[in-house]
Amino acid sequence: MKTTKILCLTLTLFFSLVGHAQKDEKDLIKQTIETYFDGWMTGDTLKLGKVMHSSCNLKLIRDGQIVIITRKNYLSGFKPRPKMENTKGSILDINLTKNVASAKCEIETPKKVFTDYFNMIKQNGEWYIVDKISTNYDKK
Repeated sequence: MKTTKILCLTLTLFFSLVGHAQKDEKDLIKQTIETYFDGWMTGDTLKLGKVMHSSCNLKLIRDGQIVIITRKNYLSGFKPRPKMENTKGSILDINLTKNVASAKCEIETPKKVFTDYFNMIKQNGEWYIVDKISTNYDKK
């Protein structure tokens, strides 16, 4: 009976610590994505570049074909601007396993909704977007 209680307490403590560690990692992932949102909405390539790993590519469908845009070309499409009005970024889901994660996000503008899926890796204590697939649609 005593062994069972000790085992239950040990398991409870273990799962509590694991859950806390995952929450901390998810908070760091959220910060990374929020930096991405802020950079996207203001055209700040320093913020975008900070969270996008140098190997990151964007993939999307254009005219029925898969198009791959390099990080460099993606960043070159942004120009500094005031924060876009009536635009918001939302993190819809985060899936985390050790030092890798995936996140489903949306950026909603007055005219369009962009849905992005980020693959992320933690390196040297920092989370980076290493791959992005994206789609969008016009709001009605």
